Amino acid sequence: MNCYVLGLALYPAVQRAAGHRLEEMVYHTAHAALDHAGIHRRELDHVTLGACDELDGRSISSMLLAMPAGAYLVDEIKVTDSAASALCLEVARLKSEEFDIGLVASWCKSSKTDVESVMRLRGEPFYTRPLGMNMTMSDAMLAQAVADQFGVSAAQADERVVKAYARASANPRGLAQAVPTLAEVTASPYEATPLRAMHRAPLSDGAVCMVVASQRWLDRHPQHRPLARIAGVGWAADSYRLDRSRLRDFNSARKAWAQALRMADLPDASSVDVMELETPTVYHEAAYEQVLGLGASTQISPSGGAFAQNPLFCTGLVGAAEAVLQVAGQAGAVQVPGVRRAAAHSCHGYAQQGNVFMIFEGAAHD
Repeated sequence: MNCYVLGLALYPAVQRAAGHRLEEMVYHTAHAALDHAGIHRRELDHVTLGACDELDGRSISSMLLAMPAGAYLVDEIKVTDSAASALCLEVARLKSEEFDIGLVASWCKSSKTDVESVMRLRGEPFYTRPLGMNMTMSDAMLAQAVADQFGVSAAQADERVVKAYARASANPRGLAQAVPTLAEVTASPYEATPLRAMHRAPLSDGAVCMVVASQRWLDRHPQHRPLARIAGVGWAADSYRLDRSRLRDFNSARKAWAQALRMADLPDASSVDVMELETPTVYHEAAYEQVLGLGASTQISPSGGAFAQNPLFCTGLVGAAEAVLQVAGQAGAVQVPGVRRAAAHSCHGYAQQGNVFMIFEGAAHD
């Protein structure tokens, strides 16, 4: 059973969405995705949510947000580790043949959340939490491991920051931030060795929605032309322990990528024209290039990735939307010519404990 993306929408990138409540952000984004797909909400037979109660600052936040996301009188389910995981769950739901057309919705108002407090509370309560382990510290531990294993120097990390912002500055769906100079990056303060403040992608607010349909639904509605086919997905979680092996081996990334390639019937990364990586730091980017075997034939994060917009929980699904736009030829100023396949990646947990990959192809279907 093939699965297709019919339409999508991104909430306009902003560091602080002061003009809309979270419910309004979700409603407007879901409405725009349905309009883009050319369908009405009543045609949906299910909705798949990707959201985090802690980052939303509400217990069972879907009680308030499922309805704005389109889940009125239709089946609704929620996944809480990442928005990209919600897309994987959506693929599984369609392949079960119990559903035919659904909307995947995710959101995050990073500006309304004490992110590091949330991340500290995810630490094991008797050891890592008293140490104050949080996102900054775990990313810095990963950066140290990556620098040692792959020979990434501080100067190379600084150069990656400038290049990431340069790509992001061309993206009309990004934050349109100024491209820093190399001197500005080098002068930015350390947050945790070896991470400087500008080595990290700035957080933002955002929401993203996709309308996804089965082959069976498209056969019954030939007037609808999809944007892309979801050729493969893969996901895996690594050990919780932040030991040497865990930080250096990238086992969950390797497993998830192999699973996605296998499902898409592709041999390796050379078959993918574009890879949208979720990189909380530039050290993540350097590592994933090596681990996934990304060569010169693959354009890496032409959208700017997390440096274009980074609504934390749903950044990976934003990357998936960018990948879909690439294969649909609708990426605008950041369009890569002749894209046949594009992949997107997401990571979550301390120091990329969990990884998700999604591969998209041109939308021809039987």
